[in-house]
Amino acid sequence: METVLDSNIQTKKPKWLRVKLPTGKKYTELRGLVDKYKLHTICTSGSCPNMGECWGEGTATFMILGNICTRSCGFCGVKTGRPETVDWDEPEKVARSIKLMKIKHAVITSVDRDDLKDGGSIIWAETVKAVRRISTGTTMETLIPDFQGIERNIDRIIEVAPEVVSHNMETVRRLTREVRIQAKYDRSLEVLRYLKAQGINRTKSGIMLGLGETEEEVIQTMYDLKAADVDVITIGQYLQPSKKHLPVKEFITPEQFKKYEETGLNLGFRHVESGALVRSSYKAQKHIL
Repeated sequence: METVLDSNIQTKKPKWLRVKLPTGKKYTELRGLVDKYKLHTICTSGSCPNMGECWGEGTATFMILGNICTRSCGFCGVKTGRPETVDWDEPEKVARSIKLMKIKHAVITSVDRDDLKDGGSIIWAETVKAVRRISTGTTMETLIPDFQGIERNIDRIIEVAPEVVSHNMETVRRLTREVRIQAKYDRSLEVLRYLKAQGINRTKSGIMLGLGETEEEVIQTMYDLKAADVDVITIGQYLQPSKKHLPVKEFITPEQFKKYEETGLNLGFRHVESGALVRSSYKAQKHIL
């Protein structure tokens, strides 16, 4: 059984974090296409625990703008450093992959590109347009960075109007400086508030638990997101990508996740996905409804 390090104490993962191997005809079909054509999805590269379930429902997640991030968040397994040159053919490549895989609902995310004047927002917009042109009928969620809060860059996402626009808070206010480093709690809230104010129909955010937050802080974050008029929230368990990353302080119980789900629904969120294995794109296809 895998372990994580927490203040030099080995903590075994609890039984509710056991992952079932993905199965099913649709999963096998998509896995074959990904391997044959060397298609890139976050589902495979991130070893997502929900890959079989999501693929079975025709949903997959794709990352654009390379695989090197300009930020060095303490929770994230993505490489940090100097990103490669922007691939201006990437929107077409992603759109063709989505069409080839016959994806019904695509989640698109990216690394942070603070090195670019536009924050990567032009490639973002072109990717959405390419998917609409090449894979007609595919709906989309864009899981965007904060673009440093620069409105003209956020506006490019708003102009192409994906069905869902998501931006993750990741953690509670007190832990933001430690967990996200270059990000700001209030700036993320402002991005979400701005998206809704400018006409995005469905906004979404996510947080991960087990980094030392309290129940009161989690609930306050939920209140903050609701005040920003966010429609959908995902809540999952943080798992340490490597010994160099922030340690897991606590494994949240299924009962506690259920409590957060009930709290969120009572607050008026349209959808609340709360569970140990929940990730940002979990059941994403249902969040457009």
